[in-house]
Amino acid sequence: MILNSNILNEVVKMTLKEYSQVIEKFLENYLKNSHMDGYVLGISGGIDSSLVAAIAKKVVGDKLICVILPCESDEKDELDALELVKELKLRHLKIDLTNTYHTLVKEIETSSGIILDRGTKSNMKVRLRMVTLYSIAQNYHSLVLGTDNLDEKYLGYFTKYGDGAADLLPIVHLTKGEVREMARIYGLSERLVSRIPSAGLFEGQTDEGEMGVTYEDVDKFLLGEKIDEHALKTINRLHAMSEHKRNDIPSAPPFQRS
Repeated sequence: MILNSNILNEVVKMTLKEYSQVIEKFLENYLKNSHMDGYVLGISGGIDSSLVAAIAKKVVGDKLICVILPCESDEKDELDALELVKELKLRHLKIDLTNTYHTLVKEIETSSGIILDRGTKSNMKVRLRMVTLYSIAQNYHSLVLGTDNLDEKYLGYFTKYGDGAADLLPIVHLTKGEVREMARIYGLSERLVSRIPSAGLFEGQTDEGEMGVTYEDVDKFLLGEKIDEHALKTINRLHAMSEHKRNDIPSAPPFQRS
């Protein structure tokens, strides 16, 4: 059940099964009204992109193009993504960005004398993926589907102009736990559903390790349940720090022409 929350602003009373149909209709109608030809989606083998793939595949079939985008990635991530491709019979491409990434890092560091830190380089990988997705989408006259969930949006746990850049966000009102529940509704394998959330940006990287708080605690917070003080402070800090990611680009005051 999607529950009431002060964070959500609106009360949505329906089962996840019913809400899945709302998302399906949203994707169907948006594509029809956009006069575009289809959707493009980056898949990582993670639960969020897997769920979006399952929903979009059901709605638009082969008008969905899924793209596997390894970039210094763990081979297991690609295998998980390929398992999803096989499971859902997805139309897909693989574009390895590793060499492109290394070339860009070298060019920036050599030309500027700057040594890029790990966080900067991780975000470069994510932005390279989005450049690739939009290039494919433009070529196929399609729209890019995003995979951010409610936890990630609230915490700002996404890369600005990276995975935070998309034309549609189908699952952005679902907590991480609800994403897992809905994935089961669509029949995704339990191995994908229970996979440890990770963007695969460096060895040993996990979402929860980077955030410093568990998805379980974030879910509870968003649903108005009590959590311990440390988790609450972490969530509030991450939300405040990432406010710029959720706002429109600031601009100067309007030009008052004389």
